[in-house]
Amino acid sequence: MIEVEISNEYSQRPLDERRAEDAVRSALEESPSAVTGGRISLAVVDDATIARLHEEYLHQSDPTDVLSFVLERGEGCLEGEVIVSAETAARRAPEFGFEADDELLLYVVHGCLHLAGYDDGTPEQRAEMRRREQSALKRLGIESRREESGVVSENIASGGNQHS
Repeated sequence: MIEVEISNEYSQRPLDERRAEDAVRSALEESPSAVTGGRISLAVVDDATIARLHEEYLHQSDPTDVLSFVLERGEGCLEGEVIVSAETAARRAPEFGFEADDELLLYVVHGCLHLAGYDDGTPEQRAEMRRREQSALKRLGIESRREESGVVSENIASGGNQHS
């Protein structure tokens, strides 16, 4: 079983923790390594916090949408952290015709896919990541409109994630 620990440090917006847990599990179902157990820590923060972490771990001073960190990976088991910016999600969502909550769930899915071993450094990897994101979001009842508009989140497209 995958345990999900959630910390909403962004008090300006409530978080549907059940949907956030579902997003984590949905993303990990996309994993080719069949992650069946482990613990994922999810933190929802503001832009100032994620910018500080982005600087600390990636030496980039601007805020990003999501950071992900693998803490331990074994056969069928995964432990990791995903940090998402609710402020970035609220600001960027209108560009893609998303609700802020759905944009935030996209960041959760994206970060978890990185934990599961997916990368988006090349166009081919990015295309595979998009397919996995859309599949996970669809299971959550969210239809992605990113492909229709031809627009992709600048931060997500540039690999604004830390993963190991």
